[in-house]
Amino acid sequence: MKTDQLETPLQVNIMTKLKAFVSLMKLRLSSLVVLSAFFGFFIAKGDLNSLAMYSLLLGGLLITGSSNGFNQLLEIKTDALMSRTKDRPLPVTIISKIEAIIFCMMTGALGLFLLYTINYKSMLLGLFSMIVYVLIYTPLKHKSAIAVFVGAIPGSIPPLLGYIAVTNEFGLEPGVLFMLQFFWQFPHFWALAWKLDDDYRKAGFRLLPSVEKDKKSAFQIMLYSAFLVPSSMLPWAAEMTGSTSMIIGICLSLIMYTPAIRLYFTLDDKYANKIMYYSFAYLPILFTVYCFDLL
Repeated sequence: MKTDQLETPLQVNIMTKLKAFVSLMKLRLSSLVVLSAFFGFFIAKGDLNSLAMYSLLLGGLLITGSSNGFNQLLEIKTDALMSRTKDRPLPVTIISKIEAIIFCMMTGALGLFLLYTINYKSMLLGLFSMIVYVLIYTPLKHKSAIAVFVGAIPGSIPPLLGYIAVTNEFGLEPGVLFMLQFFWQFPHFWALAWKLDDDYRKAGFRLLPSVEKDKKSAFQIMLYSAFLVPSSMLPWAAEMTGSTSMIIGICLSLIMYTPAIRLYFTLDDKYANKIMYYSFAYLPILFTVYCFDLL
């Protein structure tokens, strides 16, 4: 084999470190957050060729990645206990705590700066979401199921952020986008918590509404899935979109609601899985419909 085809230990180490830093940011999750911010920007009729849009997307990606990294720094011990997370970069010491802290501080600071170049309100929203997610939601996961409610607040900011990046004003329309994503997070996250309950218990996380996989938790999932129906009508009620979008939104919400009803009556894991998978498609489809309605 030719020597130029061989990777030196230094090259392997550098590539391993780079992959670890990318993993620390949870790029797939961060990309979904950025997509929500883009939808907010589009719905506010922002200029898709503007520097502001690129600053929003990159800044949002960096802030989300930084928050995910800080989250993993605070959960090294618990991540090591769970099958799903035990191979993350920090539990297996591919990168050190100091390296992770420096990386998260740099990406977070750069993300906030990029948002500040758009307007200071965008930067403040980004900073607020980081503080709530890292300093309140993350430690609260060990203590109370109310952590899901707290975590839903920063999780609902991306479309609001995208809208305000254009208008620089809080108001009814960005509030509607915030509420849409806010109510969506409860069935989404509780379905995920139901699916991963055994793993979460190893780490001492209390994320289901009643802590157990029982009728009480299933009822809460069903209830908040039902809230998706009226929340999907909010853009129409606020005269942001037309009746066609409203009808499609109601249909999507009912699709989410159906397995939630079945979960309540059967407590069968397969219906929690359906809620989770449907929820991944719900927001992208709904926001895409709204965007087409504005063309």
